[in-house]
Amino acid sequence: MKKVLASVCLSFLLSSTAVAASTREDLQARIDAAKVVLDQIMNAQDRTVPSNILKSATCVAVVPSMVKGAFFVGAQYGQGVVTCRTGHGWSAPVFIRMAGGSFGFQWGGQATDLILIAVNDRGMQDLLKDKFKIGGDASAAAGPVGRSGTASTDWKMSAELLSYSRTKGIFAGIDLDGTSVSQNQDDTTLYYGTPHHFETILKGDVAVPPGAVAFVRDVAQHFVQARAN
Repeated sequence: MKKVLASVCLSFLLSSTAVAASTREDLQARIDAAKVVLDQIMNAQDRTVPSNILKSATCVAVVPSMVKGAFFVGAQYGQGVVTCRTGHGWSAPVFIRMAGGSFGFQWGGQATDLILIAVNDRGMQDLLKDKFKIGGDASAAAGPVGRSGTASTDWKMSAELLSYSRTKGIFAGIDLDGTSVSQNQDDTTLYYGTPHHFETILKGDVAVPPGAVAFVRDVAQHFVQARAN
């Protein structure tokens, strides 16, 4: 019964957040919001992504304002962007969707910023798939928090992806088991003006559009700073 209710709640969120097709302006706003989220989190004094994790990153996904609706059972849905490290810098971004459910007696709703970091080649391959489920198809863990490079290294042994959330200014690792991540091909095609395979874009074979330069440069700068530390 709970699974049915969670499915209904998720369907409601999907329909309420996707009534109208995205416009190119919507997509640019999503990229701009992702940059703001990343800047704010990485510039935090001590509650941020550890440098030893960021310097191992193969891909970074940012989902600004993921909607979490709760009506006795929970559901969540959000849209974001991904860029991956290539042999000549960071790739142009692609658009993704994240959706999932959670059980428990709860009420109300909130928006949460999410960051998903692939920390090895397996994690990158996950993000190249049409769709995968965190905790099922891909191993993931709640990421450790703290600017220091001395954060726990347990994640190196087991996780392909590390996940973080920020709600009402509080930044922490989060367990996203059961959440599905899927390519948003329609939005990606709209933004680029022509169809491209996700793999082609994320491996750096497509030029970064002017509107995405600031976001990609931002990820690259944080990566370089982490390497320097």
